[in-house]
Amino acid sequence: MNNGKNLLYTPDLTANEQLDSIIENKTTFTLNNCEFSLFETHKRAADVKLRFNDLTFTAMLRGKKTMKLEDKTDYFDYFPGETVLVSPGETMVIDFPEADETPSQCIALSFSSDFVENSLNYFNTKLSKIDDDSSWRISNEQFYLFNSLPLASATNNLMRIAMEDNMNKDIMADLALKELLIRLMQTQASKLIESDYKKLKNTSRLAFIIDYIKNNLHQKLSVEHLARLALVSKSNFFKLFKYEIGIAPNEFILIERIKRSKELLKEDQSIKEVAFATGFSDTNHFIKTFKTFEGITPKNYQRSLFSDYKIVS
Repeated sequence: MNNGKNLLYTPDLTANEQLDSIIENKTTFTLNNCEFSLFETHKRAADVKLRFNDLTFTAMLRGKKTMKLEDKTDYFDYFPGETVLVSPGETMVIDFPEADETPSQCIALSFSSDFVENSLNYFNTKLSKIDDDSSWRISNEQFYLFNSLPLASATNNLMRIAMEDNMNKDIMADLALKELLIRLMQTQASKLIESDYKKLKNTSRLAFIIDYIKNNLHQKLSVEHLARLALVSKSNFFKLFKYEIGIAPNEFILIERIKRSKELLKEDQSIKEVAFATGFSDTNHFIKTFKTFEGITPKNYQRSLFSDYKIVS
C-alpha cells in the first residue's frame, strides 16, 4: 500500500519547438463548467505568479515546484501525487528550481462558481452525513492534500474527458466534475478527521467513531457495533461512512491495523505480538494482509528498519 500520494496520468511533454513559452506554457481545454489547463515549465525560473478568479484544483504531474499562496502560506515543496486547492482570487507564487534538468508539468481545473454552488446544494439535499448538523462544503483551510486513490481516479477521468475529441464531452465532464468535487471533499474530510479527531470526538459522531477504532484496534471491530455507537442503522452507517471518508469502514479499519502494526514493528516486537495487538486472529493472516498492503512481509519490513545496526532473526 502507498502512503496516500497516488500519481496521476502524465501526458507527453510538448516538444521545445512547439512551446509558446518555456515557463508555464499553457494548453487550455474549455468545458461548459470548468477550464482545464495543462502547464509545462522547461527552464529554471523564480517568482512566477498565477492568479485564479474561480475555485481552482491544481495537481502536480511531474517535476518539482517550490511555491506559496500569496499572503496565506510560507514556501513549500510541491511534488507529483499532491494537490493544492486555490481559492477564488488567490495567487500562487512559484519557483522552478529543477526545471532545466526535469521539466515540471501540472494541471489546473478552474470550476464555474455557479456549478460549485449548485452541486453543493444538490449534495446537501440528496446525500446525508453521519453528523446531522454537518453539510457538504469545500474547506479553504484543507488546501494541501495527498492524492487519495479515489481522488486520483476522478482526476484522471476528468483529464481524459477534457483532452479527448468527443461531441458529448461537456455532458460527461459535468458528471466527472461532480465526482471530483465529492472525492475532493472526502479527501479533505479524511485529512481533517485524521489530524483533529481527538478534538472533534465530543462534537462529531464520525470523529468519535474514528477515535474508537484507533483505540480498539486490538479488538474485533464490527460494522454492526460501530453503527450502534453512531446511532444509525448498519446499512446507513456503511453508506454514510463511505460517502464522507471515501472508503468503506472495514477497509478503513484494515488500513489502521496495518499502520499500527508498522509502529509496533519499529518497537522490535515479535510478529506474533504485533499480530494480536492489532486485532488479527492468527499470525499467518496478519503476514498475508501486511504483504498485500506493503508489498513486503512484516519480518522483512522489520529487518529493513534494524538492518543498519541489528540483525533480526
